Amino acid sequence: MRFAVAPSGFKESLDAPAVAAAIAAGIRRVEPGAVIDEIPLVDGGEGSAKALAVARGGRIIPVTVTGPVGRPVTSHFAMLDEHTAALDMAAAAGLRLVPRAHRDPGLTTTYGVGELIRHALDQGARRILVGCGDSGTCDGGAGALEALGARILDVDAQPVGQGGYALGQAAKLDVSSLDSRLTDTEIIAAVNPYNLLTSVAQVFGPQKGASAEQVRILAGAMDRWAGVLAGHCGLDLRPLPGSGASGGLGAGLAGALNAKLIPRFDVLLDHTDLDNRLAKADLVITAEGAIDYQTPRGKIPAEVATRAKRHGKPVIALAGTIGDGAHHAYATGIDAYAGILSAPVRLAEAIDHAAELLRDATERTLRLVLVGAAMK
Repeated sequence: MRFAVAPSGFKESLDAPAVAAAIAAGIRRVEPGAVIDEIPLVDGGEGSAKALAVARGGRIIPVTVTGPVGRPVTSHFAMLDEHTAALDMAAAAGLRLVPRAHRDPGLTTTYGVGELIRHALDQGARRILVGCGDSGTCDGGAGALEALGARILDVDAQPVGQGGYALGQAAKLDVSSLDSRLTDTEIIAAVNPYNLLTSVAQVFGPQKGASAEQVRILAGAMDRWAGVLAGHCGLDLRPLPGSGASGGLGAGLAGALNAKLIPRFDVLLDHTDLDNRLAKADLVITAEGAIDYQTPRGKIPAEVATRAKRHGKPVIALAGTIGDGAHHAYATGIDAYAGILSAPVRLAEAIDHAAELLRDATERTLRLVLVGAAMK
């Protein structure tokens, strides 16, 4: 029996290769002779630059940048060739880097993302791919722009503070001191096109620690920031697909740096030969941290299922949690989904034992599949 195992990573727990390895181990408990093609997938979040570096024969460059709460963090980016760089915004401003006691997306910053871009420029990059995903911020990319020399000013021509809340006072974007090397540098942001600036605070703010009142304030700040960006570039970016990626980073990069916002799977899956590998499988297994109402909106399990169905392949999705609206995933081509928890456990315990839980859940699920096949 041939299996294609094509998962995403589990946020703050396991990266995609580790998820794929755990699922493969679970399969072998049931089918020791199975042919398993492990295809760990990235979506612009954690691990994307490293995956591209492996696929393209590039190199990883470690650096220290400003983290999302203003403290130095160890980060990295990839040089894919002499003039092309790739970076994960999550390596500088990801949710994983925000201590739980400090999870307020109105106060966190993407400043370190701008520093990563600057480091890439120092290495000679003139084409920079920015992976947008797994963010712990909602500052519209303002911090990244400040790190590159821009200033966000209030009505008195004074700099506003850092973080999304401060954008409620923004009146003008001053790019007169922007890094001059950006003029002849192509910036490409790999985004989820379903994420819009108009709704980013409401949809993702609570996931990053915002209360209902904080979401309301952030939504107003994002709307004001959209007006500032429109005054600078002449376009209303709010309905632009991907403008809300990574807490509005997509809008900031597009409005100030003329970045191209490209659907992430168009950018990140080319090197995997995914369609041909799915076509060879008898069963496709994908996975992500959660299956819920957002799954059909640009998530990896939905993308895998859609492609697998072009070849008539059955698809099972495993998830850390099954959330509201999970049944909408069926419309993407997922035939069945299952949570990996067999009993209630604390979140910290589930994160620590995620690999074991995945192995066990894969075994249970596959045994059920084989029972069903035997009954035909």
